[in-house]
Amino acid sequence: MKHRRRIDIMLEPEFVSGLETLDLDELRDRKRMADEVETELSYYRRLLHGRLDLLSFEERRRRGEEQRSLIEALPEVLGAGESGGSGRSRVPTVFAPDLPDSQRREIDQILGDDFLTRLPDLSDEEIAQIRVTLEEAERDISSQRKAVQQVVDTLHAELLRRYKQGAADLTII
Repeated sequence: MKHRRRIDIMLEPEFVSGLETLDLDELRDRKRMADEVETELSYYRRLLHGRLDLLSFEERRRRGEEQRSLIEALPEVLGAGESGGSGRSRVPTVFAPDLPDSQRREIDQILGDDFLTRLPDLSDEEIAQIRVTLEEAERDISSQRKAVQQVVDTLHAELLRRYKQGAADLTII
């Protein structure tokens, strides 16, 4: 039996078709799984943004636009993305989700790269290539996250419909 990733299962049209006929517990289980996957993708996205911010700082430092060392600027660099911004924002249910260890996905390999420890020694070309890799991964993760958020919204809408009609009690959605 081939193991399928949760995101692949969730993004199949069948996952959200016929929701009105699903048992309430099954509907809640699907919603919970969708929330977990969305949180995981958000976590990966935050990690990618942090690495991109660190690369940007190093590039500014090399151009002479920044005099501080990365260590001196680290709290500011990593905190810069927290003020908000465009796009959709959800309150995370966890900040560091339990990520699967059984298979190393491409994103895990990208995030596992130790380039940060070698940053001062990397050439400008190596930094540019790392940036391209991180930006591609961020686009992929963001696209997946958007698709998952649509699933979350569909499941949430069905739960709300049931609550409004009195077909479900107000336990945790």
